[in-house]
Amino acid sequence: MKKIFITRRIPEVAIKMLKNHFQLRINEKGRQLTKKEIIKKTKDVDAILSLLNDRIDKDVMDASRNLKVIANYAVGYDNIDITEATRRNITVTNTPDVLTETTADLAWALLFATARRIPDGDKIMRRKKFKGWQPTLLLGYDIHGKTLGIVGSGRIGTAVALRSRGFNMRVLYFSRSKNILMEKQLKAKKVTLTKLLAESDFISLHLPLTKKTYHLIGAKEIALMRKTAIMINTSRGSVVDEKTLANALKKKQIAGAGLDVYEKEPAVNKTLLSLNNVVLTPHIGSASHETREKMAQMSAQSIIDVLEGKTPEHIVV
Repeated sequence: MKKIFITRRIPEVAIKMLKNHFQLRINEKGRQLTKKEIIKKTKDVDAILSLLNDRIDKDVMDASRNLKVIANYAVGYDNIDITEATRRNITVTNTPDVLTETTADLAWALLFATARRIPDGDKIMRRKKFKGWQPTLLLGYDIHGKTLGIVGSGRIGTAVALRSRGFNMRVLYFSRSKNILMEKQLKAKKVTLTKLLAESDFISLHLPLTKKTYHLIGAKEIALMRKTAIMINTSRGSVVDEKTLANALKKKQIAGAGLDVYEKEPAVNKTLLSLNNVVLTPHIGSASHETREKMAQMSAQSIIDVLEGKTPEHIVV
């Protein structure tokens, strides 16, 4: 019977799909495994169902000569050594499309929460410090009629942009290719990153992590932003120089940030934790019941397909 290693407990619907066909090894520790632990569990398996924070590299692949497929429970796959997997003829799959709308929802939730200081308001109420309406209490920033800058106009970036229709916003975007849908429906304008950063009130990042996008937003880029700008990141933490961003927020070089991803997850820059002009969420972009179940089903089906000699629908390599 072929063996599957699942690096973390996932929705039961996928477990049921797989246990009908294969022998399962599941990490039940409730935490991320160390590389040494992953290697030990990967010994002699035919498939790995990994999470985005599991580093699947040459050493892990060396643990099993039987390894045929790595199904990543995520859209991104920068945690997997794709070159090494290709060399070994190991299929790598991901879960695109399914989490697009859910992640776009969260980007807007962060935008609203940061612009209108929702966490600060919640703290005041829970601590019973609300003394009545005041003219200057928790002043934030309007969203309607402002300029939204989309950095990376792929599926999620486009979904975020389209949600701006109800707020009569001007939309700028920075992308390798022209986005016809955004231009047609929003009259969005493709611009340089420099122009986008300088003219946007709200900047939302939607880029994969590559050598080119690593620390794409650093000191130079933050200096271009307006003092009233708010930046949202639901892509990958390392797209932003986290330490530089934290210092900029502390000095109020920009008005605020809403972050769902971090450079060294689960660790977060200590300065960010001390600031009230940043809203922090624990990487929950796809965290809805419906989406996480669909992701699990897609990952499980990819494994079933490969091990039954079929071509999976969502193949990276």
